[in-house]
Amino acid sequence: MRRFLLAAAMFTIVTCAQAADMPDYLRGSVGPAPTVNWRGFYLGGQAGYGSSDENLTGSNTTMLNALLDHNVIQEMGVANWNLGLGKDSARAPGYGAFAGYNWQWDDVVAGLEMSYLHGSFGGKSSASKELVSGTALSDGNFHDVAVTSSSAIEITDFATFRARAGYAYGSFLPYAFAGFALGNANITRNVTVHDHYAPTSAGAAASCSGGPPPTCATLSADDAVHNHLIYGYTAGLGIDINLIGGLFMRAEWEYVRFTAAIDTNINTVRAGLGYKF
Repeated sequence: MRRFLLAAAMFTIVTCAQAADMPDYLRGSVGPAPTVNWRGFYLGGQAGYGSSDENLTGSNTTMLNALLDHNVIQEMGVANWNLGLGKDSARAPGYGAFAGYNWQWDDVVAGLEMSYLHGSFGGKSSASKELVSGTALSDGNFHDVAVTSSSAIEITDFATFRARAGYAYGSFLPYAFAGFALGNANITRNVTVHDHYAPTSAGAAASCSGGPPPTCATLSADDAVHNHLIYGYTAGLGIDINLIGGLFMRAEWEYVRFTAAIDTNINTVRAGLGYKF
């Protein structure tokens, strides 16, 4: 009996020692999977879809002021007219790439990243207004003034440079980021002023092509810049999901604001595939 008990005890000790060396899933553990190692360099490609919102109000005010400097029709307050360019919104797809480096402390991950997107984001607007002076101006004439204004922006490429931080849980890495943005834009603006003037109100309002014509003058200013560098800031949220080895997929939302001659906000949602080395 004593020998039987001793043999049973030795068998139990050996069995427990072997079980301790088994992987968690063979021992019946229900705890979370081991955290993925996110430390290191990574790069990938991405595609997305976004909306851009432009605030074109007041974008041509400086041009109009310069165009009418020392002109008698300034007595009509033309430079202060609200031409109603207003706001515009548009949607467009885009594609690009991203690259960065992660540091990791247990479950906390922090890193620096560059994200690039190519597309056609922007908007345009035009407006006009016409007014006849109620009295003769200081030059002794009545003036019929018509102003047409237009403004447009197209952002073809932009890159954001972010600092990001996340919390790793198993194969998942949700993160938030913020940083600055640089963009490549084509911006076009135009202001045209048609001034009909005559000694009488009726004469000023008459057509230049028929009847007793008034004196007609046209002033115009254009401003067009291509491949213009614009800058702003960015913020957003995302999640990286490890698939196998260093391969991971990504889903992300990014907000970018460019403070150029035409204020532009861009919101994009993206999906990407990357590899961590």
